[in-house]
Amino acid sequence: MPRFKVLIVDDEPLARDWLRGLLEAHPDFDVVGEGSSGVDAVEKSAALQPDVLFLDVQMPELDGPGALEAMGTERPRNVVFVTAYDRFALKAFELHALDYLLKPFDAERLEKTLDRIRRQRPAGSNPDPDLPGKLEALLVSLQPQRKAADRIAVKDGSRVTFVRIADLDWVEAYGNYVKLHVGAATHLLTQTMNGMEQRLPPDQFLRVHRSTIVNIDRIAAVEPMFHGEYAVRLHDGTELTLTRTYRERLQSLIDRFS
Repeated sequence: MPRFKVLIVDDEPLARDWLRGLLEAHPDFDVVGEGSSGVDAVEKSAALQPDVLFLDVQMPELDGPGALEAMGTERPRNVVFVTAYDRFALKAFELHALDYLLKPFDAERLEKTLDRIRRQRPAGSNPDPDLPGKLEALLVSLQPQRKAADRIAVKDGSRVTFVRIADLDWVEAYGNYVKLHVGAATHLLTQTMNGMEQRLPPDQFLRVHRSTIVNIDRIAAVEPMFHGEYAVRLHDGTELTLTRTYRERLQSLIDRFS
């Protein structure tokens, strides 16, 4: 019988204990590790290489979807979300054909999930080729309902850097990536600018260009230029351009502090 290595990540100890206890009745599923945060999910998934990841959606600092974004293409091939989201949000999971467990769940509901894993993605088999697309669509659909995280996880090979959103100075488009500017350091993240804009707190970050988002606390001055554009000068001397398309957003910012 194929065996599955399982990683459980949930910030509620009782929820982890409950799931681990239910899994003891299924000898083909071995719990090889546990975690209590999105940071744990990223680090332990890389270290343990589980076949199945039971992942809580709502966790402090870095939530479940944020952890999956950080894992990129190295996500476990079987991801089961454990969530307390309401029915409206659950439509996202159903539409994108990913399995989930709605808290509180029982042994019968878990059995259905395990059977699905056994049938569709046996241990040792190749990953579902549609999984990356399904996960990406799910993450996009969940964005409006997710609370703003405190950190962004950036993966570079086997190394994961956790960037505090409060420390982020500005963001620029960089090919198929976004470049995060944090003081003298920069980090590349696989993300679109629209996706990045949705992840950042709107009262703290301002889109000034189709290729630029800036932390408003870093803005020292804004000066008019030609053709309705503005020069946005940051405290560290960086100069960015605000285009006419985003002029209304600038006016809203000015009105907030007038």
